[in-house]
Amino acid sequence: MATGSPAPKHVPVMLQRCMDALAPAISAPGAVVVDATLGLGGHSEALLTQFPEVRLVAVDRDREALRLSGERLAPFGDRATLVHAVYDEIPEVLAELGIDQVQGLLFDLGVSSMQLDEAERGFAYAQDAPLDMRMDQSRGLSAAEVLNTYSHGDLARILKVYGEERFAGKIASVILRERAKEPFTTSARLVELVRNAIPAATRRTGGNPAKRTFQALRIEVNGELEVLDRAIPGALGVLAVGGRIAVMSYQSLEDRLVKQCFAAGATSTAPPGLPFVPEEHQPWLRLVTRGAELATEAEIEENRRAAPVRLRVAERIRAARSTDRRR
Repeated sequence: MATGSPAPKHVPVMLQRCMDALAPAISAPGAVVVDATLGLGGHSEALLTQFPEVRLVAVDRDREALRLSGERLAPFGDRATLVHAVYDEIPEVLAELGIDQVQGLLFDLGVSSMQLDEAERGFAYAQDAPLDMRMDQSRGLSAAEVLNTYSHGDLARILKVYGEERFAGKIASVILRERAKEPFTTSARLVELVRNAIPAATRRTGGNPAKRTFQALRIEVNGELEVLDRAIPGALGVLAVGGRIAVMSYQSLEDRLVKQCFAAGATSTAPPGLPFVPEEHQPWLRLVTRGAELATEAEIEENRRAAPVRLRVAERIRAARSTDRRR
């Protein structure tokens, strides 16, 4: 896309559901809300539009996303502050802006629509493209470098853990054999290799057999789970009492981390049988959603990428115990 062209309009996942979830916390004048995953700016635009007195801080590790969203959000002037950062750096970003606490936080995890739709980024297995997959192309190993340099054990591990791939060992063996003939550079060759490595009976169900391998590589390249494991506690640490956090996860590993972190804050740490619960042992989070909420048929029809989403929302109900500030 040429520089200076307007940011393309897209329908953000579960847009109004997220706005409604955050509304009780960010409707008052002076509220600050953080969009932890700016992307093309759809959620941020809605936050600024529906809550005319809110101040937005939005971060993204993708410089092209920041450029496009900057054009989209320009009409809101200094109500929107966009920062090139990874979302585990939110406490540091806010500190530099002189902000101690925020009333709302929104995380839309995984790969953005822009990254999926731009073939040259290498995220989508349906198109032949360079095997990059870095959300920030200015740093880190590309997917091709991972494929061409990791040991069999490390490849099998990331495929099994991050991709939940049953045939991780077999696929890793084929990758090592094939890279010895010629290094991996583009996605089509990898897609075909994975397809041939998986038994025919398994290939007939579950969509493209390469999707788990691509998911695993993307998570590894961007350190997504490690970043998320730091990001949620860090975000909760800057959330004001009465503030809310909404997190949309697209796969079970992400959702499990979010669930565990929310549950820890919403659970009493007092020993069983006490006649009363001392303040330092009381929960400091309230789970707004019962478990994880899924997209409705209407939300999926509006944006098919909403199909796998799990939404969790929590509200801070009191100051955290000092022992809960684990990061």
